[in-house]
Amino acid sequence: MSEFTRRTLLSAAAALAAAPAFAQQDFPTRPIRLINPWTPGGPADTVGRPVAQKASELLGQPVVMENRPGANGTIGATFVARAAPDGYTLFFSHVGPVAISPNFASGLQFDTLRDFAPVTQLVSGPIVLVVRPDVPARTVQELLDLAKQKPGELSYGSVGPASTTHLAGEMMALMGKVQLLHVPYQGAAPVITDLLGGRIHFAFINFSAAIAQAQAGKLNIIAVSTPRRSVKLPDVPTVAETLPGFEVNSWYGIMAPAGTPRPIIDKLYRAFAAAIRTPEISAALEAQGFGIEATTPDQYAQKIRDDLQRWGELARATGIRIG
Repeated sequence: MSEFTRRTLLSAAAALAAAPAFAQQDFPTRPIRLINPWTPGGPADTVGRPVAQKASELLGQPVVMENRPGANGTIGATFVARAAPDGYTLFFSHVGPVAISPNFASGLQFDTLRDFAPVTQLVSGPIVLVVRPDVPARTVQELLDLAKQKPGELSYGSVGPASTTHLAGEMMALMGKVQLLHVPYQGAAPVITDLLGGRIHFAFINFSAAIAQAQAGKLNIIAVSTPRRSVKLPDVPTVAETLPGFEVNSWYGIMAPAGTPRPIIDKLYRAFAAAIRTPEISAALEAQGFGIEATTPDQYAQKIRDDLQRWGELARATGIRIG
């Protein structure tokens, strides 16, 4: 082999090796798809669309939110898990498909820890514990005491089996050592209707579904489900203040397929974290009860591991399965 040929081959090899690095440095050079595993118009859109729009400005390329609903969010999760790890297909992640379904559902076609690279947890999503005004309980402890007096008679509504609103009640029953009667519904509206109609005693429900009725004095919000008190309800205690370790957090975040290069992950983190911290976006979301997080990729990874463990312990203790 001549010296010229050898140098030519070495130069070509070096160029090929450098190509991925240049691609990462220039990222993104085309639109990014952000897969939303829920139907349009729900809470995920409320968080995701303004954040995606702001991230588009910061990244210099469109971030297009694409809805792929079904199977409690796992259809969208599976789609992203199988996507190329190049940063151009992202998952608008939620605690449901990421941490709850892996513990309560069968036949999933992805593994949360193996198939995804966390980017950032955007927000915490507390649900609120609400009781009818005629129920003689104004604190979590009083509600637990009432449940102990009437084992299995105190009823609570949820938006469906293995939803956060159902599992919050199961977790409270387990940690509080009480028996509760679960009544599943299809959505938040009928839960509120039956609360107001006196057919169930209490519920864990989304902030946005409960706040108007609470402000009108028709329901009492006695606790929030996240470890920290809500910015919107600073005087309302957390359930964890009575039951240490209690946490039900309906968070949203950003994840990429496993194997996405770390420089791309870091660039995405900086853009989405800055987007969620934009004053008008954070103020609008806090007004709806969300807590702003903007965690690092490593912090988000730890949050996911913690939640997988928490929900796994509940699944084993209750034996609840779906699908």
